[in-house]
Amino acid sequence: MALLITIVVTTFEILGLLSAVVALFHARTSQGAIAWILSLITIPVIAVPLFWVFGRHKFRGYVIQRQTDDSKLSHIVESIRAKENWSDETSYDKGRLRALKALAKLPYTQGNRTKLLIDGQATFDNIFAGIAGAEEYILIQFFIVRDDEIGRQLQERLIDKARQGVKIFFLYDQIGSNKLPGAYLDELRAAGVHISPFRSTRGILNRLQINFRNHRKIVVVDGQIGWLGGLNVGDEYLGRSAFGPWRDTHIRIEGPAVLGLMFSFVEDWHWATGEQLELDWEKPVAHKDGHTVIIIPSGPADPYDTASLMIQQAIQAAKKRFWIASPYFVPDVGVIQALHLAALRGVDVRILIPDKPDHFLPYLSAFAFVGDMIKSGVNIYRYTAGFLHQKVFLVDANVSAVSTVNLDNRSFRLNFEITAIVFGPRFARQVEKMFKRDLENSRQMTIDDVRGKNILFKLACRASYLAAPVQ
Repeated sequence: MALLITIVVTTFEILGLLSAVVALFHARTSQGAIAWILSLITIPVIAVPLFWVFGRHKFRGYVIQRQTDDSKLSHIVESIRAKENWSDETSYDKGRLRALKALAKLPYTQGNRTKLLIDGQATFDNIFAGIAGAEEYILIQFFIVRDDEIGRQLQERLIDKARQGVKIFFLYDQIGSNKLPGAYLDELRAAGVHISPFRSTRGILNRLQINFRNHRKIVVVDGQIGWLGGLNVGDEYLGRSAFGPWRDTHIRIEGPAVLGLMFSFVEDWHWATGEQLELDWEKPVAHKDGHTVIIIPSGPADPYDTASLMIQQAIQAAKKRFWIASPYFVPDVGVIQALHLAALRGVDVRILIPDKPDHFLPYLSAFAFVGDMIKSGVNIYRYTAGFLHQKVFLVDANVSAVSTVNLDNRSFRLNFEITAIVFGPRFARQVEKMFKRDLENSRQMTIDDVRGKNILFKLACRASYLAAPVQ
């Protein structure tokens, strides 16, 4: 027995040293590298399994798929790029936001009608109306799907359309939807709905990739209308749970930008199922009264930290105002420094986060650095009228975004996300009005909120923030 224990311990010590070398070269941040290396060397029996589950910095299989010549997705990208006659780059691409197109790998598109959807009932009413009008196909993707009242309403509508001959392709994240019963899925399949989990662990070399999530929420009807935003399919998103009122935001897009939503879905579907969806890429019509919109998919298969760089570019572009709302506020160093610089150069920086957390670790982590942000002039507000889950930002008077991206490491580096950035003062005014109403239902943090905490709370905050890069 003693010999066996010695062999096991020695094996883990060797694996710990080898894993520490991997962490040194591939950890997502220097903070994360230090945390992993210390853990792998000092407590390898515990740290080695954790590292190979939670320490991966890229979604290996998805990266390989993108690099494969026979993926057959390249023609779709070229088809979308060929429509750049719809784009207007003079104001944005060659100016302060020129990096967005390179991050998105998709063009700006003109002529998009947009509608801001505030909270659950308005959002699902709008989506359900769109589903009812579907004639050819529906693409639908959510991080969380529940078998509750709103989940069954969605199920009934999809079954009805499938029986009418409408093709339906439905993706869900198997971790986010881990409580979804098989019977729910079986009923959809029996009606002819094509449904699949995202399968982040598909492939022999990817079995340990359980820390990656597909956090996108996308609906597309007939290639003409699309929706994205913060809402998942669950009663809590309509305020029908013990958690209380739920504050969230979605956007409806009608026009050429729907192509970006379609491409994101098709790429995810191809990964999950191996199937190539044949869709009509000529359908979206540009509207004369529409906005310029760019769709930015992001995720752990990208060569860059796309979501973080997108936020940094938006902050750096702001001349007068940068307002942002997120349920979690544990950004990386790049975003933190960009926020400091914006406030120091006189930009009105406002960050809206929940007063009531749904996850305690991110809540604690924020207290590790908000004091310094307040000192540099960043205004931080805590929403008090329920749980704030929206992911929205506003730059000056004409650039706004509705997204699935949270201001945390998971959204920046571990989740597949998607963002719609809208250019134009009309939509920005709607977002501004929404922000002002939310700010009226919030309290502004002061330096005393941080200084007034006891030493044990402050230690917990620092420990939580130290763990942020490996969450």
